[in-house]
Amino acid sequence: MAIYHKVIGEGFPVVMVHGWTLDHQAMMHAMEPNFENRSGWKRIYIDLPGMGLSEPQSSIKNSDDMLEAVVELLDELIPDQPFIVCGYSYGGYMARGIVQVRHDRVHGLMLLAPMVIDETDKRVLPQKTVFKRDHNLLSGLSSEEADAFASMGVVLEKTEWERFRDDILLPSSQTNDEFVNRIRENGYGFTFELTQKLDYPTLIVTGRQDHVVGYQDAWRLIEYYPRATFAVLDMAGHNVQIEQVDVFNTLVQSWLDKLESDILPPL
Repeated sequence: MAIYHKVIGEGFPVVMVHGWTLDHQAMMHAMEPNFENRSGWKRIYIDLPGMGLSEPQSSIKNSDDMLEAVVELLDELIPDQPFIVCGYSYGGYMARGIVQVRHDRVHGLMLLAPMVIDETDKRVLPQKTVFKRDHNLLSGLSSEEADAFASMGVVLEKTEWERFRDDILLPSSQTNDEFVNRIRENGYGFTFELTQKLDYPTLIVTGRQDHVVGYQDAWRLIEYYPRATFAVLDMAGHNVQIEQVDVFNTLVQSWLDKLESDILPPL
């Protein structure tokens, strides 16, 4: 199955799964700065089918099928190898699915603003909040751009806009809408429960003001991951990695330190 993927570096595989209607750049821009001074890691950034540079697949009708396609790719790229998986939003849901079906190979997990409950009306969500707003910036955007940015952002300033534009807005415009809508209609949630525990270093990062997936539902996952760090970051919505870059990077660095101690051979 032709799924676009970008590989950076050599060493222990780290699989990166982006959010719904996005592409690999969202994870790449968030994660690559954390590997600048590290070696021994092979980062695999994928575009989910129907998103980014991956063509839609007629055989994929729901999230079960999406997971099967991703796992087939991993079995081809890194057959019988242990790996780490990172997922953002819907990609976090996929990451937990990978843990469920390839538990014996997953040696670490990061969930970034993960989707835990597929049905929006069943999620526990905070109210939409904006803390900072650059009115001059917003007035210079098109109405569509300003509306999209404001609908997601907690911090509406220049740096956040540029990341939102490149990582969220532009990739979403390239998604195959017919394909993703079919999945939303036929089975956005898995047909099975995600109950698999993982006893390896885990990082769960959420935004305190995330009104898309929230943070409280993610807390329910903590007992599945005995070695999990759980963080709720203030002044951060669903794009927590954009709005709280420094804190996010600090958490990722600490998580990578634990992984290096656990699984990488000493230099």
